Amino acid sequence: MVRLVLALFLMLLPAAEVVSFLSGNLTLRGVLYRPGGTGPFPAVVYNHGSAMDSSAAIDALGPVFAARGWVFFAPYRRGQGLSASAGPYIMDQIRAAVTRGGLGEGASTLVRLLETDHLDDQLAALAWLRQAAFIQANRVAVAGNSFGGIETVLGAEKGAYCAALDAAGAAQSWSSAPELQRMMTRAVRNARVPIFFFQAQNDYDLSPSRTLSAAMADSGKVFEMKIYPPFGKSAAEGHSFAYLGSSIWADDAFRFLERHCGTQ
Repeated sequence: MVRLVLALFLMLLPAAEVVSFLSGNLTLRGVLYRPGGTGPFPAVVYNHGSAMDSSAAIDALGPVFAARGWVFFAPYRRGQGLSASAGPYIMDQIRAAVTRGGLGEGASTLVRLLETDHLDDQLAALAWLRQAAFIQANRVAVAGNSFGGIETVLGAEKGAYCAALDAAGAAQSWSSAPELQRMMTRAVRNARVPIFFFQAQNDYDLSPSRTLSAAMADSGKVFEMKIYPPFGKSAAEGHSFAYLGSSIWADDAFRFLERHCGTQ
């Protein structure tokens, strides 16, 4: 009986689709989860982290958003996952920079790539999504964790979104990269949309959420910030709260999205 119930449950989960889109002259691929029906639906562009393969996060979050009536689009940026053949892997580029010139050059490379090539890929994914017939183009949000959280605040500054969810952006790199701190602070001060910052208490570093939310407050921008109780027993497990802990933060996140992106 348990196996039957599990099989029926899995059958009801939305299926992932692999799609292609253009970023300049590059063909990139991404993963799309849709709610049932024909739409049009609100949507979120999900920015993955620094891992080569972000399928664990994507597969955990896609059904959560689809079940709430949102299209979930996770584009793989150049050099990673389904777009691995489209360019070099960002972590290889950063490691090579550290070897050449130390942590400073590594941080500069991180900032340059996330603010140029990888932001270009994010905005290309947004443009592809907004033109889809099943999307409500005025109700597209952006979200991401870790490196993807950094991309999310850059998207909040540059993209035509309705709201942003930054889960632990820069938690692993903040303290060693003043240039990154400056870039993200500039981005949130210039943000075109409200941002919800959230992390688990035992994440690597809570400074990004606290500092960036304070910068938005100083700039008169709309934001929310929440630090949740520890998730798991290590900083790594706390960092995974961004996707494995959705049962805890989802209600808060969707209330935020509905408040700032509207309802059907």
